Amino acid sequence: MKVNGIDARKYNAKQLTAEVLPPSLAVDYEIVTGAILPTEFETDMEPDRTLKTDNDANVCRAADNDNPTLPRYARLPVNRCNLPPVILGSLTFQHHPAPIHLDGIAELHADLFRRLDAITHRAARAEAFRDYLTVRFCLENLEEAGLSERSQRRAKANWMRVLRGWSFDADGREGAVLKGWVESRFGLLARFHGEPLRDFSGNAYLRYQEMRSAGLYGTNALESQLDLLYAFSQYELRRQGDTPQSIELFRGINRINEHEVLSKSGQRQIVLFNNLVSFTASRERASEFGDYILSTRVPCAKVFFSHELIPGILKGEEEYLIIGGVYDVTLGTL
Repeated sequence: MKVNGIDARKYNAKQLTAEVLPPSLAVDYEIVTGAILPTEFETDMEPDRTLKTDNDANVCRAADNDNPTLPRYARLPVNRCNLPPVILGSLTFQHHPAPIHLDGIAELHADLFRRLDAITHRAARAEAFRDYLTVRFCLENLEEAGLSERSQRRAKANWMRVLRGWSFDADGREGAVLKGWVESRFGLLARFHGEPLRDFSGNAYLRYQEMRSAGLYGTNALESQLDLLYAFSQYELRRQGDTPQSIELFRGINRINEHEVLSKSGQRQIVLFNNLVSFTASRERASEFGDYILSTRVPCAKVFFSHELIPGILKGEEEYLIIGGVYDVTLGTL
């Protein structure tokens, strides 16, 4: 046997005692300019501090990484779509939008979208969509979906009734269902429901959760119906072909302090909206709801539903339901 290259038999020993030291985990590095990875050297040379990291302000916006425009208190850490909440709720997303896809919807309902592809007229596609949801969720034959006497009270609650309920009272039970759906799918927390929602252990938030739970109880996969409604809205917007990435919409208000203003400069305001909020495409119509008008460019990917997509729903106010987050808005009057 050799120890450190020396044949131990030369000592003619019957027993050999050896001290074993653990290997050192310390490694010295030298950063070589132009190298893909650091190269190890047995040297005490200091690394080159002049090299830029990927968090350098001249390489990317380091401030954006440390202080995203969507505050932490307005978002969940996870969601059920292809973009994280901190991105899709940010000011950057408003200026540079990207498609949003809910997890599994296109794959699970591929037959619906193949059917829609073959239909030319928008009204016929809307009718095909209605029929698909009616059959898929047994909306006209609820016994097949497990209707019982205990769930009879909320059995007829479906996507159409939720939208109509929102149009009457956005802070009612249907509004809580919609805001809760946005939380679940997009990870954007509700900021207002009848009153500001700031304390997750407070009475206001508990009341909102109670209304959300009551709105979902006894229904037949109501949130899954809303998943399909959003997917259909996005399909229709893409199908139009000439639709831009964002559209100009308006909202009438009486006081700007009704909203969470993150910063302002003159007429320009950076506003954190509720996670679901109503807008209209008509400036004149927006003026009917307040003395001041907020105007902004809304990414089409954040349009949950529009009165134009399915005839007869939300038609009276020419309403757009928009996924919230941070928006750059202009405050003005008619």
